[in-house]
Amino acid sequence: MPEDKKKSKVEASEKKKYSRRDFLAISGTVVAADLLMTATPGIKGATAEAYQGSYPESRGYLVYDSKKCIGCTTCMLSCSTVHYGEQSLSLARIQIIQDSWGKFPEDLQVAPCRQCVTPPCVIHCPVDAAYVDTENGNVRRIDEEKCIGCGACLEMCPQQPHRTVWNHKKGKSSKCDLCIDTPYWNEKGGIGGKQACVESCPVKAIRFVQETPDQTEKNGYDVNLRNEHWLNLGLVDDSRVVPPIMEKRPVIAPPPEPGF
Repeated sequence: MPEDKKKSKVEASEKKKYSRRDFLAISGTVVAADLLMTATPGIKGATAEAYQGSYPESRGYLVYDSKKCIGCTTCMLSCSTVHYGEQSLSLARIQIIQDSWGKFPEDLQVAPCRQCVTPPCVIHCPVDAAYVDTENGNVRRIDEEKCIGCGACLEMCPQQPHRTVWNHKKGKSSKCDLCIDTPYWNEKGGIGGKQACVESCPVKAIRFVQETPDQTEKNGYDVNLRNEHWLNLGLVDDSRVVPPIMEKRPVIAPPPEPGF
């Protein structure tokens, strides 16, 4: 019996051996597939750099102040409400991530869609469900009717968390459209209109702008939206900055030393 098993293993190993020609043929097929994926829009492997300048820039963006944000998630609930008619953090197209163990200001992250100048979600969507809406200010959007739920836009978004959001109820992707399509809100959104997150934020930590932010990391999106009142509370970017209210206070001389 042991001899039969040993013989079977030897025969199996002989069958698994490949010649040099077989190896080159298989390798060539893999390389060809990789080249096809790289050269074909909508296929994983295509680089965003190859498409720079291929899309008109959006005429609207959301910027925020992560140091001003209090993490109340009002923006998330208002987002899901105007788009889907229900308050759901899972369906919100803007995300607030809180780290209970983190230290200020790294304990909180605000993550709206960046409306990227070179949008990976648009580049890699195989069915053109992610597209540039040229009729509404070049806003990057997702047509949920066209979306097949492949998840390519989520996988290819370089941001963490992904700015495209999975709609678990429909089994499709969604993303911020700057409130162009809000069936449950009677306000006009989009370019020149209102955005639910901006309108509902109790501390005005989110703002709509039309100038294209710096695309390097989060530098152009996480901005200072604080006024003098916030400085008076001591919320400053530099510890050497003296709040205005402190500068106006009279200097109180220390009490004299007790005499002996």
